[in-house]
Amino acid sequence: MANTTSGTHTFDKTFAIDEIVEEAYERIGSQVTSGYQLKTARRSLNILFQEWGNRGIHFWEIADANIDLIEGQSDYIFYRSSGDGTSAVSTPSNIYGVADVLEAQLRSNRTATTQSDSAMTKVDRSTYAAFSNKLSKGTPNQYWVERFIDNVTIHVYPTPDSSNASKDMHFYYIKRIQDVDSTYTDATDVPYRFVPCMVSGLAFYLAQKFNPQLVQQMKLYYEDELARALAEDGSAASTYITPKVYYPST
Repeated sequence: MANTTSGTHTFDKTFAIDEIVEEAYERIGSQVTSGYQLKTARRSLNILFQEWGNRGIHFWEIADANIDLIEGQSDYIFYRSSGDGTSAVSTPSNIYGVADVLEAQLRSNRTATTQSDSAMTKVDRSTYAAFSNKLSKGTPNQYWVERFIDNVTIHVYPTPDSSNASKDMHFYYIKRIQDVDSTYTDATDVPYRFVPCMVSGLAFYLAQKFNPQLVQQMKLYYEDELARALAEDGSAASTYITPKVYYPST
């Protein structure tokens, strides 16, 4: 009689932070025997997640949201966490940890079957700075994303007039990976595909502190597993490349 399988697919959520730390220490030939070892490993894991933010887009951290446009208002601020900002009217509620905005649309009739989107163009600082009157009213069709330490601000141009104040700005944004806190029985904000490189990366960071002779070896393991995870991340879609047809004038 064949053995039964578990029937579950939850290892990434049941693999708690203390087990991740223990696995990483074991890879460099050490064991967790003190509270400081847990603390320094947690710090390294948070630094590792921040370093991942420099590696490109992580598709599991892409979300979408809607903000209510206000007549004449150009700036919409998203704070890093709920304790960072004030209750200013320009703060959209319950949207935190925004790292960047990928794309946006001006959306009318959001909850109705007559919903309609029109694309908004993302511009850079120089383009936005060149607008002569940044508070001019009209139909918003461009936006600039300004990234600060404690918040991300979307500058909308033109600002909504009375006919557009009832519309929403729908946008897709990149969220920051959630922090690892002192509750070591929590899971991490990482999908199962990234569990191997997360553990390898933490082992690489810990080797720099506790076993320097293994640093290069751990780095090779980490970079190899991270490259595989990044290659697998996302969704496959067809890509069509159409050459531009050019007819020279005669």
